[in-house]
Amino acid sequence: MAGGDDADDIMPVRIRLKRVGTKNQPAYRVVVADDRSPRDGRFIEQIGTYQPLMKGNNFTLKLDRVDYWVGVGAQPSDTVASFIRKARRARADSPASPSAPAAA
Repeated sequence: MAGGDDADDIMPVRIRLKRVGTKNQPAYRVVVADDRSPRDGRFIEQIGTYQPLMKGNNFTLKLDRVDYWVGVGAQPSDTVASFIRKARRARADSPASPSAPAAA
């Protein structure tokens, strides 16, 4: 029966990695996906990338979209959670925006 329980409408959503690289050249996309989808299957939205063979800053994240999805209940995987922590730390450590008035 349609329009019944709201519990049936809840979709377990995860923020996780989807492999898109070739053999011996791993590359990943950070995606928001239904928990029941396969690792490399359908996803809802792509919110970042991860290049494990690059040195230094090897991932990108759209933190505004991460905040949105976490706010509506998406659970990040362990690896993605560590990326989120690193990205937030890097954003906090970056110098103040140039539009901010300088103290004289």
